[in-house]
Amino acid sequence: MRKKVNIFWFRRDLRLDDNVGFLEALKGEYPVLPIFIFDSEILGSLPEDDARVTFIYETLQELRDQLQKDHNSSLAMYHGKPSAIFKKLIKDFEVLKVFTNHDYEPYAKDRDKEIGAILSENDIDFQTYKDQVIFERDEITKQDGGPYVVYTPYMKRWKEKFKDLDFEIHYTSQHLDNLIQDRNLPNLSLSDIGFSYSGLKAPDYDVTPTLIQKYESTRNIPGKDGTSRLGPHLRFGTVSVRKMVKKANGENNKVFLNELIWREFFMQVLDHNPQTLTDSFKPKYDRINWRNNKEEFQLWKEGKTGYPLVDAGMRQLNEIGFMHNRVRMLVGSFLCKHLLIDWRWGEAYFAEKLLDYEMSSNVGNWQWVAGSGVDAAPYFRIFNPTTQIEKFDKEREYIKKWIPEFGTDKYPEKMVDHKEARERALKTYKEAVSN
Repeated sequence: MRKKVNIFWFRRDLRLDDNVGFLEALKGEYPVLPIFIFDSEILGSLPEDDARVTFIYETLQELRDQLQKDHNSSLAMYHGKPSAIFKKLIKDFEVLKVFTNHDYEPYAKDRDKEIGAILSENDIDFQTYKDQVIFERDEITKQDGGPYVVYTPYMKRWKEKFKDLDFEIHYTSQHLDNLIQDRNLPNLSLSDIGFSYSGLKAPDYDVTPTLIQKYESTRNIPGKDGTSRLGPHLRFGTVSVRKMVKKANGENNKVFLNELIWREFFMQVLDHNPQTLTDSFKPKYDRINWRNNKEEFQLWKEGKTGYPLVDAGMRQLNEIGFMHNRVRMLVGSFLCKHLLIDWRWGEAYFAEKLLDYEMSSNVGNWQWVAGSGVDAAPYFRIFNPTTQIEKFDKEREYIKKWIPEFGTDKYPEKMVDHKEARERALKTYKEAVSN
């Protein structure tokens, strides 16, 4: 006889506590079978030593160990197309309900529609919850009900609404006895899903009061370790956004809180405008006559442009899967403006390399530096990669750390002249956007 269960499907919420959908599942009438699916549709395009897959895998093993040790339960792991996995689960168990948390990316929304249809055909409820943001798609809108496309008014409205929010942390500990009592649920090795361990590790995050209080003064200095490194943990939900917002609020640090709001701003932009994955938010920017020189793109990727702050950023990215946010703006601007290479090329390279890759923020920020997105910088604002050093890395600490040959004849010559490249960019952009 098949066992009656409710399923909780872990996705971008890899934690037991303060997990909205997980708590709702645990409060139900039937034991909860927790699952994770390594989606072959997503994994198929990744390198076999992808650091993010290792991070997810190791996090899941920790969750399994914790559930086995403390709750005589476990977490079932599967690999394949979600539709096929759910059809199998429906055969193996008498599934009453499936619980999960919302995912806002275009592929995820299509996938969830497909799963919802399969479950509906089998008279199984599919219940999804808001978990990875404070406010989602239509909760922060303009007076006319339309979505914001400029950050500052969005941020102000977000803060106004937050004041009136009945804000709570969702504790699951007292409900964990409602997990399925089975320590031997299906497990996988990395090799089972076609991957190997990555040499790169996601850094531990730092949200101590000291870091948050100093955040405003240190966050723009790439040579100082003044950022939280929260990105991968928010991306995969190993931390709760509610706890992070509460912490930022508690330390009364507006700048740190604003960064968390930027994340939600870009999420709702992509949710309302899925076409911006491939198309410029401002269509006329798709008329830009990009040069798209492959040899120059390769030099940019390798950090061999001859502009030290650009090169240091790219080498940091290649080596540890992270780049300081201030430098991300510079290297993006350099690619789009100095080299006239399509922002989509840069966005794809960051998507491949960043441990904290978040689709909405990555697309939003690349379109920002290209001038083609929402809340865009005017196209004629072009960062000077040399004067940026004097502003943000005056002592060359960051540059020297990532470019050992800096200051020697082994360091490459500048691949383009700043003044000439700037004039070329202005001319090319003007021709595109003024037609």
